[in-house]
Amino acid sequence: MGFGFKGPRAGQVIADEAALRTVYPEVSNPVRDKAIDHIDDFARQFIALSPFFCIGSSRPDSLADVSPRGGEPGFVHVLDDKRIAFPDRPGNNRLDTLTNLVHAPAAGLLFLIPGFEETLRINGTASITTDAELMERFMADGKLPRSVIVVEVVEVYLHCSKALKRSELWNPDKRIDRSVLPTWGQMLRKQGRAFVPAKLIDFVIGQDAKRNLY
Repeated sequence: MGFGFKGPRAGQVIADEAALRTVYPEVSNPVRDKAIDHIDDFARQFIALSPFFCIGSSRPDSLADVSPRGGEPGFVHVLDDKRIAFPDRPGNNRLDTLTNLVHAPAAGLLFLIPGFEETLRINGTASITTDAELMERFMADGKLPRSVIVVEVVEVYLHCSKALKRSELWNPDKRIDRSVLPTWGQMLRKQGRAFVPAKLIDFVIGQDAKRNLY
């Protein structure tokens, strides 16, 4: 159900930074200058505790893309003060993020820790490697990753807690029962993206998640 919105009226589109600053106040010096250019002890601790992050990249057609990554806490390794690395585990083989990084290496990472309302942001440039020594670091369940992504750090900073406070993301009373949405298989069928029974799709996806996490 829509709201009948037909688009912003003439003169109401914000198209440059000067126009933005007519709506938003100037940023304070501490906020503007909070980014550092390396992984400090606090960032190391945050990364070691985090089991989940999202990575943003740029597509060749100029659209942006964001992908989730997860593992055991600390599955992202700090190689030194300027480099972090993480494994690429089996997925759907679309290779959206990896293809993007081959074309444009800029990457933005947002780390979360369950129960924490602050997040950690890292911006830098990424490369993809199958270096044997580095791959060995990420052995899991007796299996090597498909590749390893190394991010050269340019900016590191903590992000304030307002977004997670508003969302109450970690509040157990706010958890939504899975039954309120159709299953993945049902949604694919409804979208016309699959032509086999939804139950079969869900079964195959479930088996893949059990057998091919690593």
